[in-house]
Amino acid sequence: MSINDAPPSLRLFELLELLAQQGRPQSLADLLALGRWPKPTLHRMLTQLEAGGLLQREPDGRRYALAARSLRLAEGLLAASAQQGVRRAVLRALVADIGESCNLTALSGAEVVYLDRVETAFPLRLELRPGTRVPLHCSASGKLFLAFAPARQRKTLLDGLALTRHTATTLAERRALDAELERIRRDGHAVDDQEFVEGLNCVAVPVREAGAGEDAPVRCAVALQAPAARLPLAQALNLLPRLREAAATLGRSL
Repeated sequence: MSINDAPPSLRLFELLELLAQQGRPQSLADLLALGRWPKPTLHRMLTQLEAGGLLQREPDGRRYALAARSLRLAEGLLAASAQQGVRRAVLRALVADIGESCNLTALSGAEVVYLDRVETAFPLRLELRPGTRVPLHCSASGKLFLAFAPARQRKTLLDGLALTRHTATTLAERRALDAELERIRRDGHAVDDQEFVEGLNCVAVPVREAGAGEDAPVRCAVALQAPAARLPLAQALNLLPRLREAAATLGRSL
């Protein structure tokens, strides 16, 4: 079956898939150049997806981007996947080893979204459910995604961020944040030194597809989170080898 022979509903899904693969907003002309559909069909499909809240137009009125409804669908699918099989087992084993809460996160727009999380058995903990969103500039995972994003994407994200100060240690100035992102790229891990929640430390490492190399895109992040009174940041950093081991296993599941 060719693309143009596919049922109309499947063609709409294929158009969403194509837009996601391009990695940036597309105009009607951009999509026509890919040669998948004739112009009247493509225009009708774009109109239907926009009316359904799955696509939205950029401020220039010409280019189409994935809308919040499409992103929620993607996050829901990722979360459902993360709850199953090896990924959940890896997080459970990690928490059993280190004794602190661990989570798997992804970049979603200009925020971090929790795909999965396993809580520590300690009664003193901050419980966060899958689907929780946290800022980029003051979370370990968020700074990790910023640091390893392509330069153009990183600049776009940073230019649009409100560097809100949440605690006394939040990096609320662009120069300080840029320096921290450079350190993350050099050292390969990120920390949240009580920058989002007072008294809470976090360490995050990247998850890349197995065999893709150190220059491969960061698909998601695995992180530990613990009260500073129980696990000072210096001690949390001693657990980096175990976090990286878990990240490598997760990378093989992608």
